[in-house]
Amino acid sequence: MIIRTDFPYGTTHEDVRIPLPDGVELYARIWRPVTDEPVPALLEYLPYRLTDWTAPRDAQRHPWYAGHGYASVRVDVRGHGCSGGRPGDEYDARELADGVAVVEWLAAQPWCTGSVGMFGISWGGFNSLQIAALAPEPLKAIVTVCSTDDRYDNDVHYMGGSVLAVDMHAWAATMLAFASRPPDPKFVGDDWRARWLDRLEAVEPLVHTWLSHQTRDAYWRHGSVCEDYAAIRAAVLAVGGWHDPYRDTVLRLAEHLPAARVRGLIGPWSHQYPDRGLPPGPAIGFLQETLRWWDHWLKGADNGVMDEPLLRTWISDSHPPATVYDELPGRWVGEKSWPSASVIPVPYVFQGAPVDVASPQHTGLDAGRFFPFGNEADLPPDQREEDAKSACFEFPVGREEPVEILGRPSVTLRLRLDVPYGQVVARLCDVAPDGSSTLITRGALNLSARRGRDRALPWPVGSYEDIAFELNGIGHAFAPGHRIRLAVSSAYWPWIWPRAGSEAGWTLDPAGSALTLPVRAGSAADGGIVFEAPEQAEPLGVVFPATLDEPRPERLVVRDVARGTWRLEVDPRYGGTRVFPDGLEYSEDAEEVYEIQDADALSARTSSRWRIRLHRPELGWDARVETRSEIVCDEGGFLTSNEVVCREGDEVVFHRTWERRLPRAAG
Repeated sequence: MIIRTDFPYGTTHEDVRIPLPDGVELYARIWRPVTDEPVPALLEYLPYRLTDWTAPRDAQRHPWYAGHGYASVRVDVRGHGCSGGRPGDEYDARELADGVAVVEWLAAQPWCTGSVGMFGISWGGFNSLQIAALAPEPLKAIVTVCSTDDRYDNDVHYMGGSVLAVDMHAWAATMLAFASRPPDPKFVGDDWRARWLDRLEAVEPLVHTWLSHQTRDAYWRHGSVCEDYAAIRAAVLAVGGWHDPYRDTVLRLAEHLPAARVRGLIGPWSHQYPDRGLPPGPAIGFLQETLRWWDHWLKGADNGVMDEPLLRTWISDSHPPATVYDELPGRWVGEKSWPSASVIPVPYVFQGAPVDVASPQHTGLDAGRFFPFGNEADLPPDQREEDAKSACFEFPVGREEPVEILGRPSVTLRLRLDVPYGQVVARLCDVAPDGSSTLITRGALNLSARRGRDRALPWPVGSYEDIAFELNGIGHAFAPGHRIRLAVSSAYWPWIWPRAGSEAGWTLDPAGSALTLPVRAGSAADGGIVFEAPEQAEPLGVVFPATLDEPRPERLVVRDVARGTWRLEVDPRYGGTRVFPDGLEYSEDAEEVYEIQDADALSARTSSRWRIRLHRPELGWDARVETRSEIVCDEGGFLTSNEVVCREGDEVVFHRTWERRLPRAAG
């Protein structure tokens, strides 16, 4: 990492409050170049607290952009951080309308040229796309990183029409804790407590809403820009990582937006900005890459950024299974169009007699983290144990040439069910000569969603049907002498929430089944893609205090042999305890637990606990948040339990519990 201290412009920054039409003010931090000339503005718009939680990351990039001639602006969403108002649902209409108002406010400032760009990762990438679809006139370009165009089928709630137990629960629990944090008196003054209590009155566990919409209805269509790609008028640089669950959005945006104003970039990365150097690498000079984008679209520079291939992607070489890689072997390739003429669908037809598949309910414990963040236990370990609980079909790779794929593999399966409901998960693995099995990509389908995600259709009991679905996109080269393995299972806990009766599994008829791979032919353009080394502005100077406590394992699997119970304990490791240069002591601790019994889908249980403390010794300020969230499911529906306890010092200032039953209509 190159730490940049010398820039074309000197910089300054200030905290301001941006007024909204209804009188609420949003808290903003603006870094600006020292110049008398107006400059374009760049906006990052998040609920994650610019005064503490994202402050280290903000310091890496916003001053860097300011030093290159942009006003770089970080704004907290309404009801979060030091912004006014009450929190709402993620990406709700109010959040997006507020975002449009901020874009227009920035464009109207005397120090702004009137041209605005938006950027962000995850939440900030989501609302950048969604606000671009509302087409405010000043918004000329966006950079959307690790985001989605489809809130139902490519987010943390559902996958292939199935409830995502792992992140439907964990993310709802995280946002309950995050939304319950208080404003900081250093920045909002003495009325912080009154504002906190008002905010807490509006807090509602988001899982109630998410589980109330189990098919792709109007709720999920809101904010899903795939409903109308033509609404997006801004230029879009879409960025993802092959180890991020949102990477398919990059492929769809490259396909559906006009080539004259879209470019796609997919690296080997996890759910992180590509310059941060977190595993897996290699990292790239992402700030420099985005600067070229901004210079072209916001300053009119003829810098060749649109001469780059429409889609630049990393193709990984075969590699042994591991839960973390500093860097993956492979190379960069470019495609002038997407879909690409150099990628051809090649079918691999199954062979053999019909096979009954009734995977143990704990199949999936080696799935790895749904959102890899670059931690040491994020990625899936060797898949041989998972493969043993699945029906596997193998295809040899020749001895001379690799089989290189780029895009979304798909499967067609002929299945028979003796119950009305079931789920199928397909994993594509690279099997080395020593037998080790590396997970390359996967996909899932709730069989009640086989005719569309907007409906729930029971299976005709005792009948065969052909079903088809895609796996997540990937760029990978299977080495000569390896084997391509497709493993198909009827369970995948804790990613997929099982349904009563699904323990019976299904029968697969190989005679009507096949795997189709997007096989890529080598191109003369390969090898010409080079990125600069990563660089950032000076770090913020956050201190992480030493501790004598033994850290919990990131992912710990516990088996109760007598009861047939499996328990996965997860430490998400978002940040831990840190001390900021302005004196704030911020600590957080979270633990997620997922339990299930081998042969009982109704034994599935999730729980999460959060503890957060914000302490300013010089102000005598000590605020604490504790939350508890649990979900179980019986034959009729989901039962959720949530609790929030907030303290100022030792005094409990807020305590609320929610117990809710939500019918299982689909999912």
